[in-house]
Amino acid sequence: MAILSEDPERSRRARARTCRPCSLCCSVLRVDELDKRAGTDCVHQRGEAGCAIHDSRPRVCRAYRCLWLQGGLEDEERPDQTGGVVDLEPMGGGVQLAIRVADLGTFDDSPMLQAIAARYRTQMPVRVTDVRDIMNPDRPFRVLLAEDVEHRVEGEWIEVLRAGNLVERRRMSWAERWARRASIWWRNLRLR
Repeated sequence: MAILSEDPERSRRARARTCRPCSLCCSVLRVDELDKRAGTDCVHQRGEAGCAIHDSRPRVCRAYRCLWLQGGLEDEERPDQTGGVVDLEPMGGGVQLAIRVADLGTFDDSPMLQAIAARYRTQMPVRVTDVRDIMNPDRPFRVLLAEDVEHRVEGEWIEVLRAGNLVERRRMSWAERWARRASIWWRNLRLR
């Protein structure tokens, strides 16, 4: 995969990049050590001044590097400019591109996020989620696939669109429903 290959230009870009003035991950992502929920602003974030506890911030904050910081996106595709935090995530036996936005409508309003998704969706699924109601297992999300196919998922229901047109609305298979319920049970157990 050309997009994922480690090339000298990507490495150079990654070494030269710093978060500032971007701090979108400080709002979008969850940080358990700080009791910070996804979709809420971190109390330690000071805008362009950065993190007030930078030297003693939690390990998860120190380790986190979005795809832009890793050099996987163009200079102008920094999260605060696109409206979404973009990452590569493991998924089953493969990988998916994850785009996290404050509101699902942000994706539709951001030509840059749409361009990023278009580049990656030919090689892997692109999952678009928002950070509202993060604990609700039935909250909607989108999965963009190759050949202009999109799945809009809400709870156990999937709408399949091709080129923006609805072609099918179906309930997940029994195996998908079982796996989803097991995943929800496991998540709830870990959160207790």
